[in-house]
Amino acid sequence: MLVIGHGTKDAQGVAQFGELVDLVRKNAEGDVEGGFLELSAPPIQDAVARLVDKGHRTVDVVPLVLVAAGHSKGDIPAALERERRRHPGLRLRYGRPLGPHPLLLADLTDRLAAAVPEPKWPDTAVVLVGRGATDPDANAEVAKTARLLLEGRGIGTVETAFISLAQPSVPEGLDRAKALGYSTIVVLPYFLFAGVLPDRIVAQAQAWAQATRRDVIMAGLIGPSQRLAQLVADRHAEIAGGDVRMNCDTCLYRTLMPGFEGRLGQPQTPHDHPDDPTGHGHHHH
Repeated sequence: MLVIGHGTKDAQGVAQFGELVDLVRKNAEGDVEGGFLELSAPPIQDAVARLVDKGHRTVDVVPLVLVAAGHSKGDIPAALERERRRHPGLRLRYGRPLGPHPLLLADLTDRLAAAVPEPKWPDTAVVLVGRGATDPDANAEVAKTARLLLEGRGIGTVETAFISLAQPSVPEGLDRAKALGYSTIVVLPYFLFAGVLPDRIVAQAQAWAQATRRDVIMAGLIGPSQRLAQLVADRHAEIAGGDVRMNCDTCLYRTLMPGFEGRLGQPQTPHDHPDDPTGHGHHHH
């Protein structure tokens, strides 16, 4: 199995990814390697090479992404195609993104409980902050996760916000929570590991709290949990069983979406990685 992470310049985030891969490896029957799409070592190239060197001719790939956006739909498949060409005869079987899933919702619930005692939840507004994307389907998945978190848990409200590329922003999400009049406001990052964007969420929430003179409670990240490791194993089992059910109904590469007509059928190219350059530049806002 190959577990692919996005990559980060944050050493803690890299270490947390390594912890997760170790948790997956402990319960896996075969070899497990982890590699990054960008920013961090080891790159996908090195992880695939290690598995090939061990004699594997079929590699099952689990993308460690929460929603199906550009990385899972384009960058990772393009990078895998590059590896297939590097290793003639290598078979790569690709799994689906992690969320939304009950195991992720259980971890989010635990992070909320650690920040605010459950008896206070009816008077609490949660602002669930996703990464944000230029892909409407991906942003809709974050909104779906927020709604699933709200259902049946007695939380006052769960508002959706994004840290980049999409609206509402973190301050706008906090404004909504404040306008609704809840006594407690919690920011709950929908992120796996530490990194630049989670740090930006904290900074923006703190700035908003200072400007509005309202207390804001920060909940923790999902992290390298046992549930997350189990979810990776479940996604791997789907690959092995031939039951990978991608959502293509609202994919902007397959369906004409208003405002995104130019993305229909758009060719995908490998992501640039400092340890495996391809000449494909990529800029993150």
